[in-house]
Amino acid sequence: MQDHRGAQRRDPPPERHGADGADGAPPFPTDRLVVTPDMIDLARSPLARSFAAETYVLGAFNPALTVLPNGNLLLLVRVAEALREPVFDGQVHAIRWEAETYVLDGWPLDLADTADPRKFMLPGGGWKIMALTSLSWLLPVEVSPDGLELVAIHYDRAIAPAGSWQCYGLEDARISRVDGRYWMTTCSVSPERHSTTLYSSADAFDWTFEGIVLDHQNKDMLIFEGLIGGKFWAQTRPLGDLYFAYPPGSEWRAGPAIQLASSPDCRHWQPHLEPGIRPHAGTVATARMGGGAPPILTEVAGRRGWLTLWHGVEPKEIVGIYRTYWSLLDPEDPAKVLATGEAPLIEANPALTAPLEALMYLRDVVFTTGIVDAGDHFIVASGEADLACRITHVPKAAFVAG
Repeated sequence: MQDHRGAQRRDPPPERHGADGADGAPPFPTDRLVVTPDMIDLARSPLARSFAAETYVLGAFNPALTVLPNGNLLLLVRVAEALREPVFDGQVHAIRWEAETYVLDGWPLDLADTADPRKFMLPGGGWKIMALTSLSWLLPVEVSPDGLELVAIHYDRAIAPAGSWQCYGLEDARISRVDGRYWMTTCSVSPERHSTTLYSSADAFDWTFEGIVLDHQNKDMLIFEGLIGGKFWAQTRPLGDLYFAYPPGSEWRAGPAIQLASSPDCRHWQPHLEPGIRPHAGTVATARMGGGAPPILTEVAGRRGWLTLWHGVEPKEIVGIYRTYWSLLDPEDPAKVLATGEAPLIEANPALTAPLEALMYLRDVVFTTGIVDAGDHFIVASGEADLACRITHVPKAAFVAG
């Protein structure tokens, strides 16, 4: 069945409750997967018919979330499309955009480290060189105002690589609505640079490419949903292989942290002098951190401010344990933290992914990417296990400062 946008309608997936809490009840009344890999029709993928090798959906996850003009919600889902058999002819292969089509590149298998199913490492001149086992593109999925029922999958509005600066794909979109216009950041991946790219739209369907806004590796740029002092503000998370140590006895741990930047036009950004949210030295649960959902102005824990949901990563095996935490930032000075929760707000939920066990390749990962204020609760969108899209209704009463 087709809707007025030519999108495919699908029946909603069955409700799946979360894992039991200490009292035997789910941690939140509503907690389910709403988009799973089997729902994606690769015959309508931007990659379709580009090459003979078979592909499959490695994951449909990490969705941006926003409210559409018609009142429905939009999930902009990252579809990681991977080769079914990446190894052949003694080489391991990756997909790359090239001149309006997609091609396969091969590297000698004996030179590649394939321990992580999402990527493989290649020898370099003293630094890390990586290639991906999949190419990601963005798929708009329209859902009901509560986020729980599928309305339409808009394949005709998919966002795919359009230049050499994103020839290995677009990842992990975030959408913010500021003064009636939608702004979307994405991570664009290429050998040229690992950059943050910006798009804008009047309706969250027709997007205008605004260019590269951060010209260095930065996985989590989140634009605040509102101006502060007449300026756009954003959380950023610059990455590197070297961090300088804090003094002995400091409460902070060196490593990736959430920083801040401001802009007069949302296109040209200046880093803020004061740091944002940093890892605490007293715990390894947030040894690595980064932004999750774009900050929204609301009231929790008895105070009004910018609510930011962010991820903390505890080291474990290759990927680590990803959990969602929250902080409330000062309405006028987002470098000031008014309140924060010490316990995780959302954790990976094995009960949700149990029906998808045959597709699992990661554990202990929840990656929150969007939030909508729904009155007495928040609608929170996350990627679960780098596999599926999860919607959780989080009561405002759950936000208790530590």
